[in-house]
Amino acid sequence: MVRSEIEEQFLWGVATAGHQSEGGNSASDIWALEHTVPTLFSEPSGAANDSWNRWPEDLDIAARLGLNAFRFSVEWSRIEPIRGEIRTEALDHYGRVVDGCLERGLAPIVTFNHFASPNWFAAAGSWLAPDAPDLFAAYCERIASRFGDRIAAVITINEPNLEQLLQSGEKLPPAAERLKVQMLASAADDAGTASYFATNVIPADKQEEFQEAMTVGHRAARAAIKAQHSDLQIGVSIAICDETAVEGGEERRDRKRAAVYDHWLREASEDDFIGVQNYERIVHGPEGQVIGHGPRNGMGTVVEPASLAGAVRYANQVSGVPVLVTEHGIQTDDDAVRQGFITDSLDLLAAEMEVGVPVLGYCHWTLMDNFEWIFGYKPKLGLFEVDRASLERQPKPSAKVYAETIARLREANPRMR
Repeated sequence: MVRSEIEEQFLWGVATAGHQSEGGNSASDIWALEHTVPTLFSEPSGAANDSWNRWPEDLDIAARLGLNAFRFSVEWSRIEPIRGEIRTEALDHYGRVVDGCLERGLAPIVTFNHFASPNWFAAAGSWLAPDAPDLFAAYCERIASRFGDRIAAVITINEPNLEQLLQSGEKLPPAAERLKVQMLASAADDAGTASYFATNVIPADKQEEFQEAMTVGHRAARAAIKAQHSDLQIGVSIAICDETAVEGGEERRDRKRAAVYDHWLREASEDDFIGVQNYERIVHGPEGQVIGHGPRNGMGTVVEPASLAGAVRYANQVSGVPVLVTEHGIQTDDDAVRQGFITDSLDLLAAEMEVGVPVLGYCHWTLMDNFEWIFGYKPKLGLFEVDRASLERQPKPSAKVYAETIARLREANPRMR
């Protein structure tokens, strides 16, 4: 498989992330925060799913599902665990993963920053440090020069708007926000620095500063990568709910969109695509969020398969660029719910494409149950379950349903072949 072949396909894949699946990412900021006292993390990541060693098995699983794409992240903290010290063996490792994807007919979709960064970067102020854009751009250039000619697409930064989304939806209670601030202060003390931040652990009063700083970082990374490979598809992925409204809720809906999504959607107008990461629909009424009836996902909202099509439509309308669905899934312990959610969501996505919305591909989150950040291993979003003792992967019925849905849509819809 070469890039010209990749560009002719609709990308059907799964999405994964290094820190959540590789295990032992001990030079990262997230690892440090997992072990800080006090900590917001319910448990440490530890060995995760040992995908650092078991990646060939994971790629084999993806290939057997009939996929043609695989999203994973390179971990900056493995490549540069100490500032200025580059580990060529880590670069070689990720190069082997890229080649392993291609050998199995999987287009590599690579995220350069999926939340976790080196501990030294967080201790130096993270994205707020004056030299952060240059540091990130140099790291991205190093990766692009190593295997940028063999990958399908790059996501520079994963969900830079996540904290705005959490704040706007009151997903984290005030007590959790206080604990977050205490944890970061303790981490700064441990590091002997004035401040400590992580990309997905940002205090509420720093949101605007981080948005501006990560925007500069994204632009610097895009320029550095394009200088290496001008034809490489580059974008940023944002967390986006399908924001809808009943009568009288339109103003609240529009305010939420403006506060959480529109900055990055407008920024994406200069990119090759916008990455959409959707898990739920939010319904706005004149007095606030409207809670509907029906089965709920682990996030507490009603299961709504139409949420993906709605999020994709809005993202394309504002950005003006094609959409790559870089994450979509459902947190639930009931795999029967997941099975129906997959088929219904993808049928509605296909219908959206039929009326002209440009979609480049779809990556389901995630291949297997993994470490879900502050919530640890309790949330279940995988197509495969993982025995926490043996780390053996076992397919859920939804894995077969996903494979069968892909085969059906490929047959029925030329845009999805």
